[in-house]
Amino acid sequence: MDLPVIHLPDVQANRPDIPITLTRVGVTNVKKLVEVSRAEKRPIILISEFDIFVDLPSDRKGANLSRNFEAIDEVLEEALTSPVCEIEELCGEVARRLLGRHEYATRAEVIMQSEYIIKRTTPINKLKCQQVVDIFAEATALREDDNKVSVKKMVGAEVIGITACPCAQEIIREKAEKELKRLNVDSKTIHEFFSNIPMATHNQRGRGIISIEVSSGHKVSIDKIIRIIEESMSSSIYELLKRNDEAMLVETAHKNPKFVEDCVRTMAKKIVHEFTDLPDEAVITIKQINEESIHTHNAFAERIAYLGELKSELNIK
Repeated sequence: MDLPVIHLPDVQANRPDIPITLTRVGVTNVKKLVEVSRAEKRPIILISEFDIFVDLPSDRKGANLSRNFEAIDEVLEEALTSPVCEIEELCGEVARRLLGRHEYATRAEVIMQSEYIIKRTTPINKLKCQQVVDIFAEATALREDDNKVSVKKMVGAEVIGITACPCAQEIIREKAEKELKRLNVDSKTIHEFFSNIPMATHNQRGRGIISIEVSSGHKVSIDKIIRIIEESMSSSIYELLKRNDEAMLVETAHKNPKFVEDCVRTMAKKIVHEFTDLPDEAVITIKQINEESIHTHNAFAERIAYLGELKSELNIK
């Protein structure tokens, strides 16, 4: 005997008691396993966390949240046969499918965060170690009046390094110069000494952050972003250091002192030179946070600009 078909009511489709449009409705902290393919290298497996949203019109009581899980699982399952190459593309595809499943929505947003393990080799002893880098991606899909869907995507990273304060270093340098002169050391020897031995200063653990937003069709290398951030501070850091590696890292950092503002400006210049294939409309966000060692506060600097604006300021065509 055939069982009767039970039609369950779609409560979410009812009209709400208070008819107000909501900007974002969805789910957060959704953990998924993502496989990212790499050319001529083993794929990377990321344990990723997603936030997934759509807008909700004023005439609808709720969103069908199960459709969010269906969209992301569908894309990830397909990625098993056609691996993901860019995490922002993954977010963009999920956002597109969200609009397909939520016919009442005009905007879908997907946010992804993950820890990315990169391999490092120490400068002197060549010891292999690992470093954790936070990477993130976002995509926003918009339904246009003609029912076409446009997608903007963003990808970025946060990297930890070390900075050495130029101000305190100059104060110590002046004090050392006076002391050397008091000891009757000649000016040429003093100059040579300062050229070879950097002066003491206080350090900060720096956190550099870059995100780049582009429209569909443009690719942004996450590895290039990570490298730019690392090279924009006084020195990179390593999980494992023997004594001579540690000495070289400290010397490198103190020979390259940087304010928090210097780090942001260095990142901006490197982005302009490295991402020559991106359009001038690409939105660049650069942040540097230095966790002070002699203060209870942190130092902060930021620049948000179109790539074309940065090119103009640097007189680069």
